[in-house]
Amino acid sequence: MPGLVSVKTPPDAPPLRISVPETPPATNHRPPSPLSKKQPSPSPSRSKPSPNGKKKLQPESPTSAQFPPDSSLDNPDLGPFLLKLARDTIASGDGPNKALDYAIRASKSFERCAVDGEPSLDLAMSLHVLAAIYCSLGRFEEAVPVLEQAIQVPEIGRGPDHALAAFSGHMQLGDTYSMLGQIERSIGCYEEGLKIQIEALGETDPRVGETCRYLSEAHVQAMQFDRAEQLCKKTLEIHHAHSEPASLEEAADRRLMALICEAKGDYESALEHLVLASMAMIANGQDSEVAAIDVSIGNIYMSLCRFDEAVFSYQKALTVFKASKGDNHPLVASVFIRLADLYHRTGKLRESKSYCENAMRIFSKPVPGTSPEEIAGGLTEISAIYESVDEPEEALKLLQKAMKMLEDKPGQQSTIAGIEARMGVMFYMVGRYEDARNAFESAISKLRATGERKSAFFGVVLNQMGLACVQLFKIDEAAELFEEARGILEQECGNCHQDTIGVYSNLAATYDAMGRVDDAIEILESVLKLREEKLGIANPDFEDEKRRLAELLKEAGRTRNRKAKSLENLIDPNSRKTKKETTKKWSGLGFRI
Repeated sequence: MPGLVSVKTPPDAPPLRISVPETPPATNHRPPSPLSKKQPSPSPSRSKPSPNGKKKLQPESPTSAQFPPDSSLDNPDLGPFLLKLARDTIASGDGPNKALDYAIRASKSFERCAVDGEPSLDLAMSLHVLAAIYCSLGRFEEAVPVLEQAIQVPEIGRGPDHALAAFSGHMQLGDTYSMLGQIERSIGCYEEGLKIQIEALGETDPRVGETCRYLSEAHVQAMQFDRAEQLCKKTLEIHHAHSEPASLEEAADRRLMALICEAKGDYESALEHLVLASMAMIANGQDSEVAAIDVSIGNIYMSLCRFDEAVFSYQKALTVFKASKGDNHPLVASVFIRLADLYHRTGKLRESKSYCENAMRIFSKPVPGTSPEEIAGGLTEISAIYESVDEPEEALKLLQKAMKMLEDKPGQQSTIAGIEARMGVMFYMVGRYEDARNAFESAISKLRATGERKSAFFGVVLNQMGLACVQLFKIDEAAELFEEARGILEQECGNCHQDTIGVYSNLAATYDAMGRVDDAIEILESVLKLREEKLGIANPDFEDEKRRLAELLKEAGRTRNRKAKSLENLIDPNSRKTKKETTKKWSGLGFRI
């Protein structure tokens, strides 16, 4: 919505322009007012009584302790005046700190002037502005309680003004949580905002479609693809009803749907959506967007092993980007990386390395306007190629450089955790186990802080840290990590997933090393039963696990129990878990990484 600073405004953006809209505001990167813009009462004295006759107390302000009682704040004309001062201060370029002081005092004045505790939309509006200023200063933690107070002010049953204020507050709070890396909380706020919007406007309003797409993107970021697909389909349906055929809105929806389908492994559907999106962009003369879609089409062709068609798509995009953006633009570098990956997969390592070097040359001297996030993302992708050609030291250097670029950037905790996890794997590969453990530990702490402790990725990182601890002979710590990983991966992936079975095997080996032979035998018996009954015995790990179990049974003087307990009863009854792709084995112990 106009008039407010987005919490995602980059640090190098032009001076902030915060204005006082006639309706309670939301962040400026949202779709235009998703609710009708009926003007709210301009002053608290015109507030309508509650429909049920009860007075709604204003929530306690988080800024109460910042200013001592001031009788001048009781003047009902002071709040609008101070809010205007805050706006003018930002517009004049004097800096947001003075504006912050005005906004805090304006909020206090609106709060104290509210009539008999009635909900004041002016208060909600000033709190939205105050939170936006906090976010523009990078003080996201302080914006959270302000927005939490703001969403308690409106009463949705009073009409569209209050519904808009509540919707705006929830969406702005979701953005703030997102910048703090708290994705689950962020999505929760967005879902609540969407619910309020649908109640006010109905399910087919175009503004509901914009919010559905925004929320779908958030679910993609959280790797919750089923919900993302559901929301994106709803967006497509709404835009079909309200937009012209082959519209830009439909093209954007189809690009998002293609991303979701690709993530779910449905490459043919993803390709279909991308072709339709490309046709819409061509019809609207959006050449650069067509080139970006060509890159995505190339990615799908590569996933389908249709390498010649992938090269053609990448080269088409490269020609357009060079002509429209210049030879040193990061978009050109991104295509170089895709070509490097393709040539690596087809065994043309010299060409692959050449494209990697060309991309790094662009990133070493970025053109003005290139964001650190773009460069860090590119370096991370290049590092994966170096890792796959067995150059872990070079890959480590690139990951360290990427992480350094993101350290002071808000909202990048999850990305940094992913980079640290990758670094841990690299350290492990070159035998630097203490460094690997430290990298995994740092990644895990960030993932816990951002609320991703229940994701499959978190379970995999716990498993990797456990392996590093085993190498350092920290067996008890390794057992705790494997046990936590087991619970998460059972829940997220199921007990038949290769990652889950890998953790079972690692946990059995750890119990064996700790002298808990009976526990190790129970796990291995259940894993073998699972393979025999559900997964088949062709996997080479089956013979290894069978041999290990025979050795343990011989040591314990027992024979194999063919009626092993089910994994649901043997391990945590409330669990289910894992994820993993490689099955390298430690001879004798049976650990898998």
